[in-house]
Amino acid sequence: MLATSLGACSSSGKYADPSKSNRTDSGFRNNYAQPERGSFWKWQWERLTQGLPKPPENHYQFPVLKPDLAWLKDNDRHPSVTWIGHATALVQLGGKNVLTDPMFSQRASPFSFIGPARKVPLPVQISELPHIDVVVISHNHYDHLDRASVEQLNLQPGGPPLFLVPLGLRDWFQALGITNVQEMDWWDKTSLDQLDIHFVPATHWSARGLFDRSETLWGGWVLQAMDCPGKADTTRQSPVAPFSVYFAGDTGYSQDFRDIGERFGHFDLALIPIGAYAPRWFMQNQHVDPAQAVLIHQDVHARRSVAIHWGTFELADDALDEPPKELAKAMQAAGLPQEQFVTLKHGETLKLDR
Repeated sequence: MLATSLGACSSSGKYADPSKSNRTDSGFRNNYAQPERGSFWKWQWERLTQGLPKPPENHYQFPVLKPDLAWLKDNDRHPSVTWIGHATALVQLGGKNVLTDPMFSQRASPFSFIGPARKVPLPVQISELPHIDVVVISHNHYDHLDRASVEQLNLQPGGPPLFLVPLGLRDWFQALGITNVQEMDWWDKTSLDQLDIHFVPATHWSARGLFDRSETLWGGWVLQAMDCPGKADTTRQSPVAPFSVYFAGDTGYSQDFRDIGERFGHFDLALIPIGAYAPRWFMQNQHVDPAQAVLIHQDVHARRSVAIHWGTFELADDALDEPPKELAKAMQAAGLPQEQFVTLKHGETLKLDR
């Protein structure tokens, strides 16, 4: 969420389109109005005077698992998700390796000496991952779009991945020499062999500098694939719905999720943020809390959800270990079984079935 870099170029109005409600002369906007944004400086003063965020309870140490790299590199049949940390996950679907919001640096910041620092060690390095076919970027905040990470991925052995990005971000990538980039607007669709990929709305904002707020788009991603290679059933008499994964990215709560649920029907898996939500008076427009994450889980008709955007960087006033506790309470209050919406350990892989 940090956006403190200087020197950003203005491109307000470049993507203006009167036929598109999210594209205005002054930049991009959300589908649904949000409450007026609170004062950033008031929030910073409260953090300073109240000693926030508090450390994890009893100095809790987050367990970090080393992924089964041999299995991940050999797997081209079974849908799976490996949570690397924050909003970074490796999704294996349709015979492809998809990486969400790759963030492998030690700080979510334009600077190496200041800004939110990684509190939990990386479970895996980029060089250890299987070859990444697709990278999806939700928006350009520093904890979701990390320059060093995308530059390293672009140089991976075997060739660069396809970088799928919101409108307005292609120029930024090309300035780094990254050319295998495709921009997308909300509801756009592209395909890579058996994998269909849709860009969908979220309620958020963008900026990497002081003067470029909302000049690039933000959103979430939907991945859909039919049966994986080697698993075709030639005896099937009726069509089977594709296996579907929803990555919500970074978002506040809105009608967008009911819209997504209505359009896609259901998801076999949803990756939904649960952290960096306090104080609500400041964070409500941009980050859901665990109770709202449960609402998203219900709105998009997810059969199973995995929590992201927690436990890695201190970006708000909730303690790093607080979101999973609040998620469990919210699931209980909603009358839903806990196994429908789970938290993973850093580096943990969840193997998925239909």
